[in-house]
Amino acid sequence: MQYRPLGRTGIRVSPYCLGAMMFGKLANSDHDECIRMIHKALDFGINFIDTADMYSRGESEEIVGKALKGRREDVVLATKAFHPMGDDPNRRGGSRRWLTTALEDSLRRLGTDYIDLYQIHRPAPDTDIEETLSVLTDFIREGKVRAIGASTFPASDIVEAQWVAERRGLARFRTEQPPYSILNRSIEREVLPACQRYGMGVMAWSPLAKGMLTGRYRRGEPAPDTLRAKYMPAAMSNEASLDKVEQLIPVAESAGMSLMHMALAFVVAHPALTSAIIGPRTPEHLDGLLAGAEVVLTDEILDRIDEIVPPGVDVAPLEGAAYTPPWIAQPALRRRPIAERVAA
Repeated sequence: MQYRPLGRTGIRVSPYCLGAMMFGKLANSDHDECIRMIHKALDFGINFIDTADMYSRGESEEIVGKALKGRREDVVLATKAFHPMGDDPNRRGGSRRWLTTALEDSLRRLGTDYIDLYQIHRPAPDTDIEETLSVLTDFIREGKVRAIGASTFPASDIVEAQWVAERRGLARFRTEQPPYSILNRSIEREVLPACQRYGMGVMAWSPLAKGMLTGRYRRGEPAPDTLRAKYMPAAMSNEASLDKVEQLIPVAESAGMSLMHMALAFVVAHPALTSAIIGPRTPEHLDGLLAGAEVVLTDEILDRIDEIVPPGVDVAPLEGAAYTPPWIAQPALRRRPIAERVAA
């Protein structure tokens, strides 16, 4: 396994990051099997694990904590906070009040006294970024967190956070975790250049476009019986995505590789990318993902991919999984009162 710098933190991590979202009641509630999968990934050379408090309401963190007993020092451990962890409106977001509680809860579930990378899961437009950065800075000074990062932040929010950190003397986000795949390339326009400008590490979530790039979803064939197909039927039957898949499969086959392995190799080939987050649900899924670790894409293959899905273009719908700014999601923020809409 080759290891890459995690931005400018001085930490080195594997190009594959083991994502733990599927560990727990959401997808795989067999703790022993999940622990064996984590151990297999570590034995393979993966030293980077990413989870979040919201994954199966903390169960994912508990599983990861049990798996890392006796191996904690060998792992770069990342988790996230932001999403609701209860009905109380204050058990969520980026406030000092909530993050102080959320971190302690994550430390307890993970069975550790520090987090290598603590991330804000989504932007919080109702919270001053200085509020969030100030408490994250305190976590670092207390020794409970080694580095901080963001997930699915627009480029403008990334830049604002960097400026606020510099002006207020606060710790700055060292990483960004955006969606990125052959079918979701919009971050190539602004997010990735911004991350490179500020020396941030980048870990891509959904490098297989929610599974669309596994090769199991084909035009004219029934969708497989998967969690994605159940909970995101529109995304997993999207005509534009299926069209691109049919064009990409021959490219992979002509190069002697599977579509899935080509998709992962595409992500880790970008100079801004540190790691691709793989999220297996079963041991078989993990074996299939690890089998592509040595795949290298030539310039010719990358050129062909660019012809099928142009750089900077999103083909696959994310169905709410990515961040939608409130001024896009809420029509009232785009419309003046009727009395003020007249021009004359």
